Amino acid sequence: MNFLFINNDWISILPELFLVVSINLILVYSVIYCTSSLFDFPLLINNVSWLSIQTLVIVFFLNINNYCCDVVIFNNSLIIDSFGILIKSFVLISTICILLMSLRYNRFELINNFEFSVLIILTILGTLLLISSYDLIAMYLAIELQSFCSYILSAFKRNSEFSAEAGLKYFILGAFSSGFLLFGCSLIYGFTGTTNYEQISLLLVGVDHNYINNNGIIIGTVFILISFLFKLSAAPFHLWAPDIYEGSPTIVTAFFAIVPKIGLLVFFLRLFFDSLYALFISWQAILLIASISSMIIGSLGAIWQIKLKRLLAFSAIGHVGYMLIALCCCSIESIYALIFYSVIYIIMSISSFSLLLMIRKNENLKKIKYIEDLTIVAKTNPFIGICFAVTFFSIAGVPPLAGFFSKMFLFFSAISQSAYFLSVIGILTSVVSCFYYIRIVQVTYFEQQSTWITLKKVSKEISVLTSIVTLMLIVFFIHPNLLIISIHNSILDLCI
Repeated sequence: MNFLFINNDWISILPELFLVVSINLILVYSVIYCTSSLFDFPLLINNVSWLSIQTLVIVFFLNINNYCCDVVIFNNSLIIDSFGILIKSFVLISTICILLMSLRYNRFELINNFEFSVLIILTILGTLLLISSYDLIAMYLAIELQSFCSYILSAFKRNSEFSAEAGLKYFILGAFSSGFLLFGCSLIYGFTGTTNYEQISLLLVGVDHNYINNNGIIIGTVFILISFLFKLSAAPFHLWAPDIYEGSPTIVTAFFAIVPKIGLLVFFLRLFFDSLYALFISWQAILLIASISSMIIGSLGAIWQIKLKRLLAFSAIGHVGYMLIALCCCSIESIYALIFYSVIYIIMSISSFSLLLMIRKNENLKKIKYIEDLTIVAKTNPFIGICFAVTFFSIAGVPPLAGFFSKMFLFFSAISQSAYFLSVIGILTSVVSCFYYIRIVQVTYFEQQSTWITLKKVSKEISVLTSIVTLMLIVFFIHPNLLIISIHNSILDLCI
């Protein structure tokens, strides 16, 4: 790829720069205002949430109108291209949806700390920098910024021992994973003398794989790959995911399931597909094992779950296994299918978690926790029942919903690369997963509730959001051109 080197690097990262300045201004405003006796120590969680949403909207428009494209900045540490701009747009839109869903949740769960929204946008800052990283040091710092905020968010509900346990587990295991990542980066630097992606790629072109110095690079690559699989909650490094998903506040669980994964996938594509592609044979076997085990564990592990959040945790593990199919093939078609699948997965996750967050019993304001609690949904609110059916049918891959086409493209890309075994495993596990997805619809519509329970009125923000994403899942097959063309052009820009 031919890049234009410009002197004014700050213009290229204007969205990230604006986000950094906005975070500091929001912090100053919040700290001064909430500690003021003149205003009677007000609770600012709602104000800060709306300020964060407005900030992300401005960052989104700055991002899509960034005229500095195909540039490498800050001494080859960051890259700005159309592929990164597209992925950043998806990240920002999904985060805006998360913050909209959090407005009602925070009020009912009595989460009154304004730091919640600040930590969310700090995590997004790390994700945006991770997407643009073009150097091992920049990548590590971005992942650590994202991870450090995630540890705090998982333990944010301080009066819950489950949340504290989730935060402690996530911190300990995440620190262990970061150690693997840093050790792998140091090995690659030690054997190549550089941390820049492009320079690593040039050094590996034409290198004899039996050369002794190449073994150190392979070992470093394996360590980075293990850290990547852990942070992506892929099997066999998935054991933390169900406990963290269940113990964290539901809105934080939604954030973990939706936003960070796509940033990690872009990091993988930039480092492994672009820089370390010469060692493809060395790390492909690990991805094959992780993909197959994730699909099997994700599909079988969710069958016996009775809690919705743990079911969605195993479902996320299974979806990661499908995404790894594309990484195992590592062709232009598979990368296209991966990004397409990731976008549809984000839409489906937003829909499923917004439905879980909007359902509360009218008598005690308790949220839905078990699958059997869904028996009251379709009877008391038919709109939510229809959205539940459409969402989980789409996640199951029932045509002609969007989830069917995302899996179809993924399996076709694998078949085109002669990955028949992976495709067969993916199809079989997808059929198995249909059992518990359709079971949710069956419980929602066909099982009887012993006592009559009414639901709390749904807020306007979540109802509008749920309507939009559900409609997208339904009508996607009619007019998918905008998404397909955007992803296609960005993938070509990545691969040139």
